[in-house]
Amino acid sequence: MTTGSVCLVNVMDMRRRRTDLPSPDLLDIALAVGSFGLFTLPVLIRGSGHSPAAAVVVFGAAVAVPLVVRRAAPVPVLITVSSVLVVAALTDVGFTVFHSNAGPALAIAVLTVADRLPRAVSLRVGVAAVGLVTAAELIAMQLHPATGQNAIQLVLAIPAWLVGYAFGSRRQAERRLRMEEEERAREAERRVRAEERVRVSADVHDIVSHTLSMIAVRSGVARMVLEQRPGEALVALAAIETASRSALDELRAVLQSLRDAPEDLVRTGGPLAAGPTVDRRTLAHIRSLVDDLREDGHPITLSLTTDAGAPPAVEESAYRVVQEALTNVVRHAGRATTSVEVERGPEGLDVTVVNDVPVAGTFKAGRGSGNGLAGMRDRVSLYDGTVEAGPRRNGGYAVRVHFPLPPATRPEPGDRTGRRRRG
Repeated sequence: MTTGSVCLVNVMDMRRRRTDLPSPDLLDIALAVGSFGLFTLPVLIRGSGHSPAAAVVVFGAAVAVPLVVRRAAPVPVLITVSSVLVVAALTDVGFTVFHSNAGPALAIAVLTVADRLPRAVSLRVGVAAVGLVTAAELIAMQLHPATGQNAIQLVLAIPAWLVGYAFGSRRQAERRLRMEEEERAREAERRVRAEERVRVSADVHDIVSHTLSMIAVRSGVARMVLEQRPGEALVALAAIETASRSALDELRAVLQSLRDAPEDLVRTGGPLAAGPTVDRRTLAHIRSLVDDLREDGHPITLSLTTDAGAPPAVEESAYRVVQEALTNVVRHAGRATTSVEVERGPEGLDVTVVNDVPVAGTFKAGRGSGNGLAGMRDRVSLYDGTVEAGPRRNGGYAVRVHFPLPPATRPEPGDRTGRRRRG
């Protein structure tokens, strides 16, 4: 960075600090006017002072006018007020109706310093200023005994500093509380964004992995029966086309969810075009998922709770769990006998997918990367759920997932919507 750049940065920083300074408000103006009008003006009206009127006006204005900018420049104001009081005491100028020029000016300046500055700094500045004024008053007692000088400014300054320190401590506590709340809000936003990335990543993986696995299986079937049973090959190819279109629609829906925020719409120039609206997957969609695999010759039994009373996001996650588990069965176990159970327990929603020993000689789509189970755990953890996945003792594989939910209401007699359906 060049010297000119450094100077420019310094100038900009100074301008920023100046704009951050508080401007005088009605209270500041009222304090200045009140200090002069209530404590100096009566001396001029009554003519009871022993000092020249011009001196009374100058000294009275010199301690009152700086109070207008007391919050923007607390230390210069305190120095100015203290200096005026020192000079007035030593020159025996009485510009208020009380002895030793007692009035609110010094107390207000000390209060403002204690309110605006750190405790150590305000103590040092306040003690120095008030000590100087007190010393001048003690000297004035010896120089001008007839005017009745005293140390009243010290008596006023001590409680003023305590009150100002209390005000400042409260404001700092409120500022820290606001900063903590803002930080919690930012942390919550970061968490929401991270959870959204996890959800989208898992959705994309589940959609693509399931669809490609089905395409691999059905294309393998089409290749093997193309010459002997061309009709069956056409059915497999039609199923590939349907699965591809469905996956494309789901991917468009996932991408559309990323662009729902207004700022994203502004940046992209509008929502994602083309492609129909895809409903969020629910527990009811599991049946069609299983039926599609049954059509390909996979022996799957299904026990499904159609109304679990779960939030839509949990139902969609349960669907994705079943989808990923069945995809793994197709990829690694072929046409092994598989059971799918989705039921509403007393403590939540339970999803279980269990397959027997892989069937020898059936087509398999190949070895996976393990990202599916990792994404499943990430997805379930968003809802404080648990995932248990691993080989069974007698062979095969089992995936058990639990989503904690509040207790479900008991169905009324004759209400069968919450019962399990087998098929």
